[in-house]
Amino acid sequence: MKKILLAVLLLLSISFVHAQNPIYYLLVGTYTNAPSKSDGIYVFRFNPNRNESNLVGSVKTSNPSFLAISKDQKYVYAVNEDHGDATPGAVSAFSLDKKKGSLTLINKQPAGGDDPCYITIDSSGKNVVVANYSGGNMAVLKTGADGGLQPAVQVIAHDGYGVNVKRQEMPHVHSTVFSPDQKYLYAADLGNDRLYRYSFKPTDANAPLTALDPAYYEIPDGSGPRHFVFSPDKKFAYLLNELSGNVIAYQYNSADGQLTAIQTIESDNTKTKDDKGSAEIDISPNGKFLYTTNRATANDITMYKVSSDGTLVPNGHQPVGIHPRNFMIDPTGRFLLVANRDGNNIQIFIINKNFGILEDTHVTIEVPSPVCLKMVPVN
Repeated sequence: MKKILLAVLLLLSISFVHAQNPIYYLLVGTYTNAPSKSDGIYVFRFNPNRNESNLVGSVKTSNPSFLAISKDQKYVYAVNEDHGDATPGAVSAFSLDKKKGSLTLINKQPAGGDDPCYITIDSSGKNVVVANYSGGNMAVLKTGADGGLQPAVQVIAHDGYGVNVKRQEMPHVHSTVFSPDQKYLYAADLGNDRLYRYSFKPTDANAPLTALDPAYYEIPDGSGPRHFVFSPDKKFAYLLNELSGNVIAYQYNSADGQLTAIQTIESDNTKTKDDKGSAEIDISPNGKFLYTTNRATANDITMYKVSSDGTLVPNGHQPVGIHPRNFMIDPTGRFLLVANRDGNNIQIFIINKNFGILEDTHVTIEVPSPVCLKMVPVN
C-alpha cells in the first residue's frame, strides 16, 4: 500500500512540475543568405523542466530574420529580409500545427519596402505591422479569415537623416511596437534618431495608424534607436540605441501615450564609438531584471536590476557567442536563450531568480545563422 501511495505521489509531483512548466515549441528565424546555408524557420521542442531541445522540423522561406505569433497562436508571421527588383522585401504568413509543431505557408505579400527587419501583430490578429529598414518606412497589412495576409493598406514613410554618414544617410525603421493597451504604436528609426508614436485604431480599414502631436521624440544625435520594450507593469518603457550603445528609460502615460525620459544608461561598454553594436532588449516576466545584447567587439549581454521608479541599476556583463542578436526569456522566467548569429548556435542561460545574474548551462542548440527566437506552448 505504501509503495502504491508513493508511486501516486511521485506521479502527482511530476504532473505538478509539468503543469507549472509546460513544454514549448521554440521557433527560430534565421538568415538564409549566410554561408551557413540555413533553410529558413526552424522549430524545436524545448523542455524547461530538463533544459532539453529537440529539432521538430523546418520550413523554407527567405531570410526570416524576425517573427511574430498571433495571440491565439494559430499563425506565425515572418519578414523576408530581402531587397531589389528580383527579390523585394516581403512578409510571409504560416499556419502553426501545435500538435505536430509544423508550419505551413499560407501566402506571401510585398512588405512595402526593402529589407523588412521587424514584425508585430495586434491582439485582434487583424493588423500586422512591418518595419522596412532599407525602405525607410513601415507598413500595415490586414489578415484574412484564414490568417493569410492581404496587401498593405497603409505605408508610412519617414524622412530625415542622422550624423553618422555610414549608417544614417536616410531613415531606417528598425522596430514597430504596440503599447500594452494597444492604443498606440511606437516606431524606432535608426536612420534619423527619432522614436515615432502613432494612435492605433485596429478596425480602421484604410489607415489604422495616425501620427500624434508631437509625432516623434528626438533622440540624441548618432544614437541609432533600434528596439523598444514596455515593462510588465505598463508604467515604463526602454529604448535600446544600437549606435551609441545605451538604453533610455521612460515613464509611460497610458492616458495620452506620452513618454518622459528618466534615465540614460550604458549598454555596450566598448571604448570607441565605432565598436558599438547593441541589438536586443527585453525584461523578465516579473519586471525585476532587464537585459540587452551587444555585438561588434563586445559580444555580451548587459544585465540590469529594475528599480521601483523604473530606473536601471547595472548588474554586470555576461560573455556570449559571436554576434548575439535577438534573445528571449522563456515564459517560465527561468531561462534566457540568446541567438548567436555568427556562432551558429543558441546559448541557454539560467536566470538567478533573486539577483538576475545569468549562469551558463553550457547547453547549446546548433542552428545556422539564428537571429530571432519565439516560443509557444505545446498542446
